[in-house]
Amino acid sequence: MRLLLTSDTHLPRRAKRLPASLLAEMDAADVVFHAGDWVDTATLDLFEACTKRLVGVFGNNDGPELRARLSEVARVECGGLRFGVVHETGASQGREARCAARFPDLDVLVFGHSHIPWDTTAPGGLRLLNPGSPTDRRREPYCTYMTAEVSGGRLTDVRLHRLPRTA
Repeated sequence: MRLLLTSDTHLPRRAKRLPASLLAEMDAADVVFHAGDWVDTATLDLFEACTKRLVGVFGNNDGPELRARLSEVARVECGGLRFGVVHETGASQGREARCAARFPDLDVLVFGHSHIPWDTTAPGGLRLLNPGSPTDRRREPYCTYMTAEVSGGRLTDVRLHRLPRTA
């Protein structure tokens, strides 16, 4: 099972459109996770139209229309793994312990907000993944997203994709 992980698309404020490579990954993925800060409903509509299965949440920059369509936390099972999605997890210091305590029922937590890619495992085995942002790199050198595979009840081939820098 092929997964696409993204967050913080911030359209149309931070970019006018989604990168072509992200759109291609959306088409190829069995499940797409979006960890919030869509900003406009047209982006959510696009993801819903272009994905086989979408698991998304709202973020702090998402208004009432998006909050009416999305939850703050989403939980799904994919290929024998228990996934969760949330926008914010707080400060990086202590994140693993905080998330392990808050989400003891999960194997993988996808989160966003910081635009900083993150891949760690908490004591107890919770995998924490932040794909960064495909449209707003902030202080990072590149805009990013992640892909992964689920096979035999295991998360494998987790990859951070750097997008070409544009002027």
